[in-house]
Amino acid sequence: MTGPEHRPHAVALAYQAGDLAPRVVAKGSGHLAAEIIARAREAGVFVHESPELVALLMQVDLDDRIPPNLYIAVAELLAWLYRLEQGAGDEDTDTGHR
Repeated sequence: MTGPEHRPHAVALAYQAGDLAPRVVAKGSGHLAAEIIARAREAGVFVHESPELVALLMQVDLDDRIPPNLYIAVAELLAWLYRLEQGAGDEDTDTGHR
């Protein structure tokens, strides 16, 4: 996820079935953010741009689960991504890219 501020930020989340909540597995600003985004794209990982969500996720410590107040926002993002990957994504709501 990226935020288009003066100094870009990026946060990488990981979630596996059975986890209580997604975890923040990488985050950074500037050059580090660009590296996180580049590596995600190289690996075929979805990159979503949401400055508000990134700002909130930047406050979460590395390897910590996302806080309960972000569950709905992240769940909606994951559900949208799932639909997109299944070929049922609505192109009008495509705010991210691979």
